[in-house]
Amino acid sequence: MPELPEVETSRRGIEPYLCGERIDSIIIRNKRLRWPVRAEVARQLTGQTVTSVSRRAKYLLINTSNGSAMIHLGMSGSVYIVDHDTPATVHEHFDFKLGSGKALRYRDPRRFGSLHWTRDPAQHKLIRSLGPEPLGDEFSGDYLWQRSRGRRGNIKQFIMNANIVVGVGNIYASEALFLAGINPHRAAGRISVQRYLRLADVIRQVLLQAIKAGGTTLRDFYGGDGEPGYFQQQLLVYGRHDEPCRQCKQPISVVVLGQRSTFYCTRCQH
Repeated sequence: MPELPEVETSRRGIEPYLCGERIDSIIIRNKRLRWPVRAEVARQLTGQTVTSVSRRAKYLLINTSNGSAMIHLGMSGSVYIVDHDTPATVHEHFDFKLGSGKALRYRDPRRFGSLHWTRDPAQHKLIRSLGPEPLGDEFSGDYLWQRSRGRRGNIKQFIMNANIVVGVGNIYASEALFLAGINPHRAAGRISVQRYLRLADVIRQVLLQAIKAGGTTLRDFYGGDGEPGYFQQQLLVYGRHDEPCRQCKQPISVVVLGQRSTFYCTRCQH
């Protein structure tokens, strides 16, 4: 599933092609995504000029003076730039045709993604209750410590909760907990503020490194420029079951927490 680094990589890939361009038309080939695509998307955005391309959590926002398109990539979605007359394949569900002769195209074999129009993204029902961005000023170790008080659930699921902080997906949670030396089984409410300060720092570090590497290619993800991400080559624990820990040589363990595979070192993480 594309996570924050993959979505940010896609945003950076498409931004130069969209900003300042007029949306000549929006072609919807398949309305049956996670939620049905409503006709208002094309009605409200056709003829508008793109003022910016931003991201909130895992939503891409194509912004105009008449509101924004909200695109979620779902489990297997991707966006990329093509010439507007490039024939579409069966899994390519919509195009934003631009005045430049290019088009933003959305591909999603599983159709778990979505497309919405909204006047104010911050108040949209899918966004308004989300936690802070992990790369923003509102996110800190003190914030995590305060939100964790009294929580008995494990730290892995705590930092993957989008109402606590957005964009810390399964891969990046495992990597950050390893770098912070925290066992993923630990109760979130029983971790000290000093350890949360370290954890917040390494969450930022891991996400920034992943963005720099273009994301992590696992199965379907490619960036907005069509190139794969390379962060997979830097992974310290994720996907390395029974391989030696890069710090202590103990075999990496795997356990299922919250229905997600969790990789960690039993010696380095406590």
